[in-house]
Amino acid sequence: MKSVLFVCLVLSFVSQTGFGQEPLVTDLKIEGVKKIKPTFVKRIARIKAGVKLDSTVIETDIKFLKQLPSVSHAYYQVFPVGDGINYNVIYHLEENFTIIPAAAIYTTNKGEFAYRLSLYEFNTFGQSIIFGGFYQDDIYSSFGLNLRAPYVFSRQLGLAVNYQDLTTLEPVFFESGTRDYRYNNRSVEVLGLFQIHPKHRIELGVNVFTEDYKLESEGDNEDIPEALKVDKLLYKFGYEFNDLDYHYQYVSGFKNWFNFQVVRTKGESDFDDFLIGWNDFLYYKRLGKKGNWASRLRLGLATNNDSPFAPFSVDNNLNIRGVGNTIDRGTGSIVLNTEYRYTLYEKKWFVLQGNTFIDAGSWQNPGGDFGDFSDDQNIRVYPGIGLRFIHKSIFNAIFRIDYGYGLTKDASSGLVFGIGQYF
Repeated sequence: MKSVLFVCLVLSFVSQTGFGQEPLVTDLKIEGVKKIKPTFVKRIARIKAGVKLDSTVIETDIKFLKQLPSVSHAYYQVFPVGDGINYNVIYHLEENFTIIPAAAIYTTNKGEFAYRLSLYEFNTFGQSIIFGGFYQDDIYSSFGLNLRAPYVFSRQLGLAVNYQDLTTLEPVFFESGTRDYRYNNRSVEVLGLFQIHPKHRIELGVNVFTEDYKLESEGDNEDIPEALKVDKLLYKFGYEFNDLDYHYQYVSGFKNWFNFQVVRTKGESDFDDFLIGWNDFLYYKRLGKKGNWASRLRLGLATNNDSPFAPFSVDNNLNIRGVGNTIDRGTGSIVLNTEYRYTLYEKKWFVLQGNTFIDAGSWQNPGGDFGDFSDDQNIRVYPGIGLRFIHKSIFNAIFRIDYGYGLTKDASSGLVFGIGQYF
């Protein structure tokens, strides 16, 4: 705040002198960094040597830098040089530790022990390049590799490449009952990343993948397929508006993420081509010194094929805490998650945060209509409580545990563990 006031006083003084000379930036200095390359920060910053001194642009830079995985906090200072018309700008950055191993332990749909191990570097080469992978044992073995370099070509242009070989046991819902399939998805994805403005970015790319279903459970209905294998091509478009402001564990502001996909099937198969789109509205507000209100509204809709392989699932780890693992599917979804986070204890790098939440949602049945959203069979409301164990200087080092309790028809309850905030 003092830095903002100083810049405003500088601009006011210059305008009152009548000389018409605008204050200029002589140099941009980066301090506090160890692993982050100062040349990288200067390349993505909008303030540069020789440009007009503008507090609005500086504030935009600082907010943008705090959104990087490698930065835990950022602030700035402005100092006059010589005649009072030229100024040095200093960006002070506090770095996150960015080599993040993670382990998740959970139970499968069969109640068996499962785990997922991952290792990611979120600041490869000191330029906020994300590189890493995971191994998962969820009855079957799976793995994936991910590379995301949002500023590899310029401040506006980047690239992402992803590969995964994912195998799980998936329940598929037929009229005659639920059957378990061994599901394998092997895919390669390439995305172009476009940062068109500090608050606006676009992703555009293609995903080539193969889906392989093999029936694992026995059934009496001969019409149920025992095996399906299909090659698909997915065209992806994503748009993000991000006006979030971070202060360690606290978040304020608004974010919107829109994703639209066109899925084409190669050759002849039982699968139809379809469209799918969803939009996440996220809103965060600081309440007092220790409180944080967070909400997410997700609206999704896909081509309404009457198929047991509908794209939107009802799942513990995606939308409704406590509901169970993939208990239903639909071609449309409306989900609201809202929670109040409160810092119970904070000392140096450690934060203990408690939260109370309500997760509520409804789904459109495959081949159904919009009236399905008001059907009490499809509506789920789950309030609950949780804890967050947070390390302030390690990126996304948040271990969460939530307990959700269902209030609606045929509801369940349960614990949900994870890394990072739920949203």
